[in-house]
Amino acid sequence: MPQTNLSKARDKAKKIGVSVRPSEQKGKKLDVYKNGNKVATIGDLAYEDYNTTGDKERRRLYKIRHEKNRHKRGTPSYYADQILW
Repeated sequence: MPQTNLSKARDKAKKIGVSVRPSEQKGKKLDVYKNGNKVATIGDLAYEDYNTTGDKERRRLYKIRHEKNRHKRGTPSYYADQILW
């Protein structure tokens, strides 16, 4: 089971037109699907995310660290930003 709040992740995913399931890849949190096709694997099980902590400072720092890639639609960084943070 992923180390994230799955119901929050599903709600956020639905807003951007994708669905999520617990990842089948070892060490990852979620697999992202669009139209039934897997498009990305996101989240590292070794780290917490905003869905679990609610820590606004950690969220702010994550957004700063990933500023360069988090706006490119369809990338794992985009999905992680939108769903986990």
